[in-house]
Amino acid sequence: MSSRGGAPIQYIVRLGPYIPNLLRATVINIELLIGLIAVGYVFGTLVALLQVYGGRALCTVARIYEWIFRSIPALVLIFLFYFGPPRFGVNVTGFTAAMFALGFRSSAYQSQIFRGAIQSVPTGQMMAARSMGMSRIRAIFTIILPQAFRLSIPGWTNEFSSVIKDTTLAYAAGFNEVLRTARIVYDTDMTLAMAVLVFVALIFMVLTLLGNAAMGFVERRFRIPGLEVPGHEKARQMSLGSSGRGRG
Repeated sequence: MSSRGGAPIQYIVRLGPYIPNLLRATVINIELLIGLIAVGYVFGTLVALLQVYGGRALCTVARIYEWIFRSIPALVLIFLFYFGPPRFGVNVTGFTAAMFALGFRSSAYQSQIFRGAIQSVPTGQMMAARSMGMSRIRAIFTIILPQAFRLSIPGWTNEFSSVIKDTTLAYAAGFNEVLRTARIVYDTDMTLAMAVLVFVALIFMVLTLLGNAAMGFVERRFRIPGLEVPGHEKARQMSLGSSGRGRG
């Protein structure tokens, strides 16, 4: 950064006026992250339930859903969700397109995490609930899923670390998230390109660190004594968020 006109401190000073805009854009990335994780959680849970309890036909549908959204690159999905709906008379904002595109993609990974967590809950608990007169649906939502949520936290932590970086792909949908804002800065002054990109990298390092720390606290807070995920299953969950993830 010092090879084009001065010491690094000069670049920091010159970058100063742009920092408020970069931080405001970071808030948009965080909002997008919250939205896509929520979409991924809802649909991921549904797909996991179909795979475990849905029977052969619904399980096949769920697996096809997983395969589709795991196979298509994230950037291609964003383009499809952004340019596709207007063809049918439905206008969507760039934020909405990115949120659902990345959310559905995340759900294909979250579903495997939740499926492993559901299957880690002892089967005897479902049998006991049914013997007490509970319906299957009620047993799933009051007995199985609360425990599965706790057991899925390790895998969910890794998924968080992956999707927070995916939010930068939303620049393709045309709204001013942090990477697009950074590009505006260095298009204005190319000598600041390295400085602004390093600043963006630091933002995501901090967000990832804080997010992982928060998820670690949640995991410790909601750990079920005697019902921890087995070591091999925990390792498998932790790998699901990154295995086969194509960036782009």
